[in-house]
Amino acid sequence: MSNRPLKSILLASAVAFSICAAVAPVAFAQQTTVMVGGAAMAPTKNIIENASNSKDHTTLVAAIKSAGLVETLSGPGPFTVFAPTNDAFGKLPKGTVDSLMKPESKAALAKILTYHVVAGKMTAADLLKAIKDGKGKATLKTVQGETLTAQEKGGAIELVDAKGGMSRVTIADVIQSNGVIHVVDTVLMPK
Repeated sequence: MSNRPLKSILLASAVAFSICAAVAPVAFAQQTTVMVGGAAMAPTKNIIENASNSKDHTTLVAAIKSAGLVETLSGPGPFTVFAPTNDAFGKLPKGTVDSLMKPESKAALAKILTYHVVAGKMTAADLLKAIKDGKGKATLKTVQGETLTAQEKGGAIELVDAKGGMSRVTIADVIQSNGVIHVVDTVLMPK
């Protein structure tokens, strides 16, 4: 009796195991839970579910609700969201946030918030590759319709908005079920 079928099965099993072992670390790395604002950001939850748990993003979540964007950012996406912290909103001129939260400012608020969203899932590695391919700068089209410029400076990803303002990614690659969040330290402003 030949051992050929047994050898074939063992060889196929070894190959399959090797492939799984090589792929598993990548899949695991993308599924890591990250702490943001004192809360675990579970990769199985969507952008809104996770952001709502972050004590550093209460202003952002309130703004998303006020602008009527909860359903959109809870949807399938995928989305890349540059999520300003409460401190980032605090850098705006006094009274700006309160003014934007008024019902009559809903369209202006939605314009600012959707300027922080890019369609598709762009991890930090994707952003850095786009920056490298763009010879130091990458142009990102936002859901709002205008563009952001991404660049690398001092080992960090920086974003330049339409008005020349700069925002730095402080926590990258917060993986969500419907995309990725990159925490930023300044609110980005469209034209």
